[in-house]
Amino acid sequence: MQKQFQYKSTNISYNIHGKGKAVVLIHGFAEDSEVWNEQVNFLQKNCQLIIPDLPGSGKSGFLSEENAVIEDYAKIINALLENEQINNCIMIGHSMGGYVTLAFADLFPGKLNGFGFVHSTAFADDEKKKEARAKGIKFIEEHGVYSFLKNTTPNLFAQKFKDEQPEKISELIEKGKLFTKEALIQYYRIMINRPDRTNVLTNSNVPVLFVIGTEDVAAPMQDLLQQVHLPKVSDIHIIKEAGHMSMLEKPLELNEKLLQFINFTQNS
Repeated sequence: MQKQFQYKSTNISYNIHGKGKAVVLIHGFAEDSEVWNEQVNFLQKNCQLIIPDLPGSGKSGFLSEENAVIEDYAKIINALLENEQINNCIMIGHSMGGYVTLAFADLFPGKLNGFGFVHSTAFADDEKKKEARAKGIKFIEEHGVYSFLKNTTPNLFAQKFKDEQPEKISELIEKGKLFTKEALIQYYRIMINRPDRTNVLTNSNVPVLFVIGTEDVAAPMQDLLQQVHLPKVSDIHIIKEAGHMSMLEKPLELNEKLLQFINFTQNS
């Protein structure tokens, strides 16, 4: 079921599937809620999935605040939960969605029974990463969204997937045409400016899930393994031959892991 609500002057769209314990799935950069379709089909029998389109993605309007920060997106997710009268949930974010999840955990820790990252990190961008994102902004401004996604999207996938299922990568690139320059540039800027949130992991009193791809160049395994020891309760899952997009690359394995984490969190 697709639903909408107003956050300030921005229309926010989200989908609800299934019944039971609330589980929020937050998509990443240059994606929308549909990136979780494989997970919806599997998980909706076991819980209530709440899947938003972040501002500027899918059917949600653009957040026109000049100096938007990642905390603004977390506040939008909180407003969504209040709109649904949901007091607590499990929250799982992919990539940029993981940054939103961390900001939410920092701002509203009492509302989470558990949270997790699918190819994401609590570390802030280092200078090299900030420089790369700044170059991305310049490329988008000069060449447009489609050229940018054609150049960058294939790098998110493991080589085996690129060889065997290039059509799925092409579909993701074509879908990306719907994004505006303003939306992608805002995403990059909020990622550049987000703080280190390893303290959120250290202070967490709820289970934390880490899903890591062995061939992920955007969130490298060696970086993520440096933070998995920080929470009191960590659930660490490494997916072999996966890049940054295990939702598409290894959906069956990811689905089983997410269900296991959801069930563990509900029973802990």
